[in-house]
Amino acid sequence: MKKLLQIIFLANIFILFSCNTIVKVEIPEDIIAFLDTIGDNRVELEKVINHYHEDSLKLNAAFFLIENMGDHCYSKYKLVDSTDSIVPFNILDYPDYNSMVAAYDSIEGTLGELEFKRDTLIKDYQLITADFMIQNIDYAFKAWRENPWSKHLSFQQFCEFVLPYRGSNEPLENWRPYFIDKYNWIPDSMKNSDDPIKAATMINNELKSWFSFDPRFYRHPTDLGLSQMLEYKMGRCEDMTNLAIYAMRAMGIPVMSDYTPYWAKTNNNHAWNATIDKEGKVIVFMGSESNPGVYKLNNVISKVYRKTFSIQHDCLAEIKEDWEKVPPYINRNSYTDFTKDYIPVIDISLWLEKEVPDSVNFAYICVFNTAKWKAIHWSKITDDREVIFTDMGMDIVYLPAFYIDKKIVLAGKPFILNEKGQIHTIIPDTINKSTVELYSTTKRVITKATEESEQVHFDIGKTYELFYWNDEWILHGKQKAGDGPLIFKNVPSNALYWLVAEDSHDEERIFTINQDAKQVWW
Repeated sequence: MKKLLQIIFLANIFILFSCNTIVKVEIPEDIIAFLDTIGDNRVELEKVINHYHEDSLKLNAAFFLIENMGDHCYSKYKLVDSTDSIVPFNILDYPDYNSMVAAYDSIEGTLGELEFKRDTLIKDYQLITADFMIQNIDYAFKAWRENPWSKHLSFQQFCEFVLPYRGSNEPLENWRPYFIDKYNWIPDSMKNSDDPIKAATMINNELKSWFSFDPRFYRHPTDLGLSQMLEYKMGRCEDMTNLAIYAMRAMGIPVMSDYTPYWAKTNNNHAWNATIDKEGKVIVFMGSESNPGVYKLNNVISKVYRKTFSIQHDCLAEIKEDWEKVPPYINRNSYTDFTKDYIPVIDISLWLEKEVPDSVNFAYICVFNTAKWKAIHWSKITDDREVIFTDMGMDIVYLPAFYIDKKIVLAGKPFILNEKGQIHTIIPDTINKSTVELYSTTKRVITKATEESEQVHFDIGKTYELFYWNDEWILHGKQKAGDGPLIFKNVPSNALYWLVAEDSHDEERIFTINQDAKQVWW
């Protein structure tokens, strides 16, 4: 945004030809450089610049979109088997999530591991038209200038949270006209109120009446566009946040999408919305589910990031060398860290136990999620093998790691970052062993079967495997469940454990054993 405010000083004179008229427009050097790289479709972006050559504010808005457009895209995917053959699979052919997963697992059992592979990558600058961008800009400015609940926004806030034409990586569609027409009753219903939270709530109540979450879309490989949302009337959390973005930005309400790449003490990830009230306070909500001021995050978070349309030049994707491979979710250049706005945080400094491999410049800090260690933040490695991970959530188990050949490779031992910000390294004691009595594979609501015993949560007759971590998961033993707890003897003490069912769907959580011999879940 700073560049936008300094255009008159940083710009070159660029000559555009339109309708046989030569128009001189001052264009920043980085935008000229970008236009030089995008091929034939640059003419469409030049038309946009030419169109606004007499409106400096809209011209700056066009510059904002163009200079940050480079990595925004939509990808098409294909589902392939172990021989790279395409496998037809439609999530909506099944009545619910469980039957869909069962069918998917059955296909994998026959054809080998299935994988969604990118088939086509469509960059915005390859297909976006001048008409699309001009209409988007004009509608966004109209909503900003005419709706009373939008007038508290700065130009910078407008550019980041009202102006963009997309929410994430969905197909490009012109959604503003649809929602402007759909919500033309909002201004009258507001009764001259300028409260953006009230306007957002009214729109979200309408969205809740027809769009909902459906876990089957976890196996849908792409974010939905508006036409798909209108057809399916359901999607995953990413689609719900995008729907709120479309509906509310069309009416001039600033809406963001915040997310955690991975929950810290349960599986999966999550995205949700946030908006800005008249005092500049950020208020969270969940599009088409829970309104501003009501919504709460119920799971433990380690990191929260906010999607931006603008390129964040301090992101790993911008700092690393082009040849360096980094974990998914972190390999983006349009997000900012907002963890400290949600939870107490602390910076942690570590010395990496393992030697740093050649050509590795960054280390990662991981949480355990869906049966794997998943990178959630990064740090540059110093010459002394030191790393600093900033703004980390506490009361969480972490693992420092490298990323090599698209795999997480441990760089040290797991540790507990406790509620006081203290680090407790987890080192199994293989000399002083103990007997452990286990009641579950994951955190449960503790209930009593009788006054004498805790309730167990195992399937009778099913086999369970107990692992402990010592630079990898090491199998200690197996047991078949009866009607009581599972008891394992001669178990290394003070370790990080993992109890896994024989037909696991990666739902089991890691745990330690406390002084009262109880499972403590992480």
